[in-house]
Amino acid sequence: MSGAGNDFVVVDNRDRKIRNGAQIARVLCDRRWGIGADGLLLLERSRKADYRMMYYNADGSYGGMCGNGGRCIARFAVSAKISLRRHRFEALDYIYDAEVSGKSVVLKMKNPSELEIRKLIRLSSRELTLATLNTGSPHVVVTVGDVGRSKDLMSTLDVVGLGREIRNHRAFKPSGTNVNFIEVEGPNAIRIRTYERGVEDETLACGTGSIASALVSSMIWKMKSPVTVIPRSGRQLQVMFEGDGDGFRNIRLKGPAEVIFSGFVEA
Repeated sequence: MSGAGNDFVVVDNRDRKIRNGAQIARVLCDRRWGIGADGLLLLERSRKADYRMMYYNADGSYGGMCGNGGRCIARFAVSAKISLRRHRFEALDYIYDAEVSGKSVVLKMKNPSELEIRKLIRLSSRELTLATLNTGSPHVVVTVGDVGRSKDLMSTLDVVGLGREIRNHRAFKPSGTNVNFIEVEGPNAIRIRTYERGVEDETLACGTGSIASALVSSMIWKMKSPVTVIPRSGRQLQVMFEGDGDGFRNIRLKGPAEVIFSGFVEA
């Protein structure tokens, strides 16, 4: 499945045939020797909600929460008649509300934490001011204007090189962080490019990164809900939210979740 370009292998694992998700993720997500994906989503039984989502990055690391993955597994659950159009699922000890309407899925997310709007770090070649927050996964948000002033910098930016250095910076140890680069696209819209930990590369979209970037855009550019987020895939996402003092609440992520193909894999 693809959530705005973020792609996943999705498996109904209610019978627990897959017990080593990390190992299976490395095999299935390999783009040359497996199916190829950014991550593996396992739908499992839950005592707290309709089901539980277990998310593993392509390198086998446990990914916690993934916004686009959550939207994909919600559509999968509805298509497989596991859940109704409106339902709830568990992921990383939190319950998420999903609403599926055709190929479009809205996911209500948890409130952000650990928000720091102007954090200064020193890289190998420069000092860089950035924002940090956790939207289910840890994220850094960097405005392209803080990186440089050249024309069309967003399209030529070394997202992998710069993203990897920030992702592994001592300020974010031991687990590291995801890194988003953003610029203004319109009155209430931004463009985004994302380096994802666990994939260790740029991805075509990132749900929790889009939320982090939209909230930071609200703070630094006064953008209002809903903020349109345009990832590298070009498949737009919408982030809806409400202000709550110095924070945010009632955060929802809306966008496409599409089935690319279905099949069977020999163990």
